[in-house]
Amino acid sequence: MGDRSAILGPRPPSFVSKATLAAELDMSESTVESYVKRGLLPEPFKWGGSVRWSWAEVSAHLTAKTTGDDDRFMSGVDNV
Repeated sequence: MGDRSAILGPRPPSFVSKATLAAELDMSESTVESYVKRGLLPEPFKWGGSVRWSWAEVSAHLTAKTTGDDDRFMSGVDNV
């Protein structure tokens, strides 16, 4: 098979495995599991016999978490 980076470019695949998600976020697979349980990452879905995350959903979830929209403390800081 040819060079996948030529097709994918500098982004992860659209639907990633736990191992790929962990690598992209620079964390362990157990941390991915912990973050899902804590609501810091979205729930995965089953696709055939594998578990996958939508990279677009992960990115949107992380962006929402970092804007402070649902964090009362950070919302207060924005008012200062």
